[in-house]
Parts: sequence; C-alpha cells; structure tokens
Amino acid sequence: MRRTDPGGPSATTGQPLPFGVPGTAAPRLEELMSRVARGDKDAFSALYDALSGIVFGLVVRVVRDRAQSEEVAQEVMIDLWRQAARYRPDQGSVLSWAATLAHRRAVDRVRSAQAAINREQDQAARQQARPFDEVAEQVETRLESEQVRRCMRGLTEIQRQAVTLAYYQGLTYREVAETLRTPLPTIKTRMRDGLIRLRDCMGVTT
Repeated sequence: MRRTDPGGPSATTGQPLPFGVPGTAAPRLEELMSRVARGDKDAFSALYDALSGIVFGLVVRVVRDRAQSEEVAQEVMIDLWRQAARYRPDQGSVLSWAATLAHRRAVDRVRSAQAAINREQDQAARQQARPFDEVAEQVETRLESEQVRRCMRGLTEIQRQAVTLAYYQGLTYREVAETLRTPLPTIKTRMRDGLIRLRDCMGVTT
C-alpha cells in the first residue's frame, strides 16, 4: 500500500508504508488529527504513516483479498482526511475511530462483491433457462406438424408420453408424474431431455 496525497489521490511515493507503528501515543494521534482537520497535509502524512498499516491489517481480515484490501484501506485513509473535523476525542481514540471506519468500509466491500456474484449467478441461471423455455414454446406451436410427429418417434417411451401429456393434453408436470406413476424429478428430467432432442431433430435455433 502506498501513501496517497489527499489533495491529489493519484500522487504516490516510491516507498511502501510500514504495516503499523507500534506504541503510537494516543495524544500524538489526537494532535495530528486536530492538525489534519485544519488542512495540514504534513500532519496527514504523519497520520498516514502511523495508521495505514494498522488499517490495512484490519481490512484484510474481513475482505481476505490483498488487492481489494489495499483499495479499501486507501479509501479509509481518505475518509480520515475528509472527515477529520468530525473527530471528537471524548468519544474515543483516533485508532478506534479509524478501526470503525475500516470495518465499515471492509464490510461494505464484501457485501458489494457478494451482490455482484449473486447478480452474475442469477444472470447465468436465466441464460441457461431461456433456451429451454424458447424451445418449449417453439415446440408447442409446431406440435401438429408432421415434422414434430416424426421427431417424437425418436424419443424414448417415457419422454414421448410425458411430452404428449404435457403439450397435447395440457397436464402440468405434477399431473404427468401422477398419470405415469413416475417421480416428479424424473418427469422433469425426461421432459427437458425430450425437448432438447426435439430441438435438435427439428433444427430449432435459440
């Protein structure tokens, strides 16, 4: 993690920051924070050196990913610069306040990442389901054609029976399962496999 100039976030130094400076006196941190609140960049530089490694260590325990943790830790340090005037010594130490900001930012990053994963999974599930739904719709509109009847003969007996009951007679999957005395999961699998075989036979595109 490299030092960020709060007046210009793109500016960096060439030296990595220490993981933490043990034994940092609370009064010194409070003094630095007071100066930072007045816009003192030198004070912020000293505060950054004192806290950045500690903040990173707190963040990485939650986020687990080093690259993301470095980004979050930088965001926390910028928060300390921007919100310095809000710090109140009587409500806790500078370190505890920084730890609170770090934990909040880290949790937000984890939740955001999980939400992104969930969206991708939902999208993938919809994409997988769509071809099957489209096939079912196209097959249904062409059930009376000779081509479908010919392709139906290429299905297994239970596939043919299930498709016939569902699309000729309008039965639900559960009703088909009860009619054929076959477990519902088996019927669903046979229906899916049957429709896929019909798609291939009929040259249906999705």
